[in-house]
Amino acid sequence: EVQLVESGGGLVQTGGSLRLSCAASGFTFDDYAIGWFRQAPGKEREGVACLSSNNDGSIVYSDSVKGRFTLSANNAENTVYLQMNSLKPEDTAVYYCAADPYICRIDTGTTVEFYYGMDHWGKGTLVTVSP
Repeated sequence: EVQLVESGGGLVQTGGSLRLSCAASGFTFDDYAIGWFRQAPGKEREGVACLSSNNDGSIVYSDSVKGRFTLSANNAENTVYLQMNSLKPEDTAVYYCAADPYICRIDTGTTVEFYYGMDHWGKGTLVTVSP
């Protein structure tokens, strides 16, 4: 059974940092694409960062977090991290990690869109950034 468990959320002041973890089990970690998504109260879920499967291994970020967030993976521990620096109140959301055997994004040729139909999702961890 595929399981994804997020941790590391909490309350932080503007400008602070947090590191989220996503512990994965039940699948061959290297072969899957991993995505981080978030959903703020009253808003739609949005993609934050995407690590393509090992055939590619590239990482993309949403414009809203580029330069502040960093996705990394420890394949030996089946864990993906999201280091979040220079946090802003608008980063407040529940953060989810997701896994898919194929993709976490769709390249249209002119744009890159996060793929919201990923197969497996964690239950999320809440990040709150105070002003």
